[in-house]
Amino acid sequence: MPTDDDRPLPLSGLRVLELGNYIAAPTAGRLLADFGAEVVKVERPRTGDELRNWRLYAGDTSMLYRTVNRGKKSIVVDLRTPEGRDVVRELVRASDALIENFRPGTLDRWGLSAADLHAENSDLVVARISAFGQTGPMAARPGFAAVAEAFGGLRALVGEADRPPSRTGVSIGDSIAGLYAAFGVVMSLLQRDRRSAAGAPPLGPVDQHVDVALNEAVLSMMESLVPDHSAYGVTRQRVGGRMEGIAPTNAYECLDGSVVIAGNGDSIFTRFMTAIARPDLADDADLGSNAARWQRRDELDEAITAWTSTRTRAVVLDVLDVAGVPAGPIYEAADIRADPQYRVRGMVQELRVDAGRGPQPVDFPGIVPLLGATSLPVRSVGPDLGEHTVEVLTGVLGWSAERAQQFAATGELS
Repeated sequence: MPTDDDRPLPLSGLRVLELGNYIAAPTAGRLLADFGAEVVKVERPRTGDELRNWRLYAGDTSMLYRTVNRGKKSIVVDLRTPEGRDVVRELVRASDALIENFRPGTLDRWGLSAADLHAENSDLVVARISAFGQTGPMAARPGFAAVAEAFGGLRALVGEADRPPSRTGVSIGDSIAGLYAAFGVVMSLLQRDRRSAAGAPPLGPVDQHVDVALNEAVLSMMESLVPDHSAYGVTRQRVGGRMEGIAPTNAYECLDGSVVIAGNGDSIFTRFMTAIARPDLADDADLGSNAARWQRRDELDEAITAWTSTRTRAVVLDVLDVAGVPAGPIYEAADIRADPQYRVRGMVQELRVDAGRGPQPVDFPGIVPLLGATSLPVRSVGPDLGEHTVEVLTGVLGWSAERAQQFAATGELS
């Protein structure tokens, strides 16, 4: 596990102001912080980001918050007060980018519209994340990832066909939107620098902003869902652990756990059936294509289950590895923490954090993508509420220590 790293970080020197709550905008900020940006997270007084209390098992700050907001600086500013908005305006002047995920129109009502931001910093890159985007008839509607996943087509495909649609066990719509927002910020910063080098004026908050809608971020991941319907009139259906039109691929029970096997490539299928001692299926000319195998998917899954269910997971995976059939265990958290593949690549990193019983070592996920052989080290977990208020006000805005401490204590300025 990496503990120190002197590799140059590609986003070092950039400052990002995060006016984000929950998961989407904070995920974008976390990605930028992972690769060196100084991300200043603005949180409301007393409660801070509501994510601090989500899945909180002990203490006052959840591991979810610590994970999503790693590498950032937390300052407490009340955007509902004139003093708080003035502080944000000062920070805007000192920042390269701003990320927000308020309902469209909220910042405008607080005097932080695109025109206001442009007046403070015409070079500022702004990324806005909302449920349905900044324009269109649904722009003003609220919505969380669950709604976006339904609206974007994902929810209809998750679960078994004879049950109501399910959802993934994480807020995947928020995370995808955060990825797009971070990508949009980096693109816009590159464009800004290229325009500056060419002597062209910046495309600041008025002319252009990164507009990420949760439902559109989900839709963009739906592969050929829409084209298949448009071209062929095909409506995709829920198929549980399978993937429609592709077989065999599913989860299969072993004596001591479950595995996922993807034996759906034409040549892979032949090797797969040979490995499980079913030469009759390996040699069946009618099973030579995915389309044909999909029609006989139940028969194939029964044959595979008959083989896996009498063997341990380790034996199943060893046999399939030798045969060159893609397969893997269905991991839970303890499995991930113990697996050497994750450890060797720095994808599980131990940091000390207060988990409600004082500081203790806690495993956290590493940084993706790798820039070299191992993950960059996680520099810090998500901060305590307001941990960096005085540091940012003095170090970034040049306030006196006395003035910064007064604002941190009262939210007011003398």
